[in-house]
Amino acid sequence: MKNGIICFMHLLLCLILSCQKEHKQQVEKQKPPLNILWITNEDMSPHLGCYGDTIARTPNLDEFAKESIRFTHAFSVSGVCAPSRSCLITGMYPTSIGAQHMRTQKRTSALDQITDPKLLAIPVYEATPPVGVKCFTEYLRKEGYYCTNNSKTDYQFANPVTAWDESSRNAHWKNRKEGQPFFSVFNIGITHESQVWARKDDPLITDPAKVRVPPYYPDTETIRRDIARNYDNIALMDDKVGEILAELEADGLMENTVIFYYSDHGDGLPRAKRWVYDSGLQVPLLVRFPNAENGGTVNDQLVSFVDFAPTILSLLRIDIPAYMQGKAFLGEKADIPRKYIYAARDRMDPATDTRRAVRDHQFKYIKNYQPNKPYIQFLPYRDKMDLMQELLRYKKEGLLNENQWQIASGAKPLEELYDTHNDPYEINNLADDPEYKNQLETLRKAHENWKEKYGDLGHMPEVELIKKLWPPNGVQPFTASPKIKANLLEGKQQVQIELTCATDGASIAYKFPDSPNWLLYHQPLTLINSDSIQTKAIRIGYKESETTVQWINVD
Repeated sequence: MKNGIICFMHLLLCLILSCQKEHKQQVEKQKPPLNILWITNEDMSPHLGCYGDTIARTPNLDEFAKESIRFTHAFSVSGVCAPSRSCLITGMYPTSIGAQHMRTQKRTSALDQITDPKLLAIPVYEATPPVGVKCFTEYLRKEGYYCTNNSKTDYQFANPVTAWDESSRNAHWKNRKEGQPFFSVFNIGITHESQVWARKDDPLITDPAKVRVPPYYPDTETIRRDIARNYDNIALMDDKVGEILAELEADGLMENTVIFYYSDHGDGLPRAKRWVYDSGLQVPLLVRFPNAENGGTVNDQLVSFVDFAPTILSLLRIDIPAYMQGKAFLGEKADIPRKYIYAARDRMDPATDTRRAVRDHQFKYIKNYQPNKPYIQFLPYRDKMDLMQELLRYKKEGLLNENQWQIASGAKPLEELYDTHNDPYEINNLADDPEYKNQLETLRKAHENWKEKYGDLGHMPEVELIKKLWPPNGVQPFTASPKIKANLLEGKQQVQIELTCATDGASIAYKFPDSPNWLLYHQPLTLINSDSIQTKAIRIGYKESETTVQWINVD
């Protein structure tokens, strides 16, 4: 009798659990699909009121933060945009795919000022990942998502036609089909370093007397003015963020959209942009979930840009490709928090340098592979800023103090180690201090392990790198044009077509004469006999195939 009751209770429990699971699945099916919105801005460390910056005028983002998870340890993989953006779109470190130099597709406008024949010999080229690597948006498009980018790409390879439904200044979630889920990116450029000198004659709103001057700068009127201008640009960026959020709210999409706000790397000011200190790498990151779930909380885990692609796939319950090198930090496939973040600095045309960094929660290790070169090299684009001209003047006149040694120095130490808790500006190099021997050795080993695991193409001369990316002679390959196989469906005036490409790892796009955008091919299509279809194919880093136009007419 007792055993019978136990069996009955067990069966009843199983039935209840089964019903609960079925009910949960039904509820999930009734929910609208989850959308993703990325709002990004350029060249900005966490200079927001919600991060404790009392000078910043960022009411929209401060209010948004109250409903978001605020990440305090988010980092780019580079102190400059193009390598960072290649990482965001692929989920791979730039140094592992040939995307580490700034830039690969376009040489500097100051070529007439370069005298080094080795620099002049560097051709333009595209980063070329291993076979099968895709822009992660392709996995979303395959699942029916409408993917839009407004509008910067700068991936170190040509923007693949298969990556986005729209990529332009007019790209918007509004252009999708009714009810179609979306992934949309809006990039705000007003905080870019160039806007400091482009807007220098505009009236200043931020009081230069009130800004904080980092100790690695002299405290001068010119430097305070450019810092204040940067804050004014941040305020303009915040206005734009408010407009995008208001638009999402007006469309009734706020509560089924996960919103990411972040910057593409740290500050655009000198000794931040292009460098591997936190001033060039650390970014604000706010993530809002529907109904402000966990809003107002703070997350201090280490997050790297290489984690963003797998995280989006995790949130949308899409399988994460094995080639991705990051760790999902949100969603059902969220991984354990990472121990370290990694970063690199390579050629900043025309300045050449090779620096690598690894950071845990407290300490930053930097390996300088070209210690004979100074931190500050010839870089005409950066030098347009008055602040930079002030630094160069102080360096020339010997007016820099001990806190500004990195700017003044004519060479670099082989290794650097900083305690970011007690030395947030990373000025006091502890690499030779016996008290920090364990931290130095631990992070040095972490750096070597990272190189071994993912590879580091930054140590190859670029002429040789190009041959590795495009073997054997460094000539960019073409992607083969798609082939069409058509079969007339029995008893119907319809044709099933299959598209294939002879180039291994290529993605295929297609469109019809009345289609505004290229569509991603991922399964056989059913067409009316006598339809026409356009096709093209692309493998990242290769030249896009020619477009083929074919009439589907099977007798």
